[in-house]
Amino acid sequence: MQDKEQLDRVFNFVMETFIERGNAPHYTEIAGAFGVDPEGGKRLLHDLFSTGVMPMWFYPGTDLIVSFAPFNNLPTQYRITVDGQQKWFAQ
Repeated sequence: MQDKEQLDRVFNFVMETFIERGNAPHYTEIAGAFGVDPEGGKRLLHDLFSTGVMPMWFYPGTDLIVSFAPFNNLPTQYRITVDGQQKWFAQ
């Protein structure tokens, strides 16, 4: 398990990526941002998800983020629009 500060940075990276692009980062992007190999990026993501601090889960059978409160990586009937831009979906 990573230390809390590291997990906070990973959380922030995922959240900022969602806000900027409208979709979640892949664990290889996390790896690149934190200077670790792809397996290290996957481990950081799994460590964050295992904290249970908020609703977040992977697509079944994968290591791909499907939901990261309040965002959903898959289209839902709950569209989020900010300043006339709709590029997000809610859980």
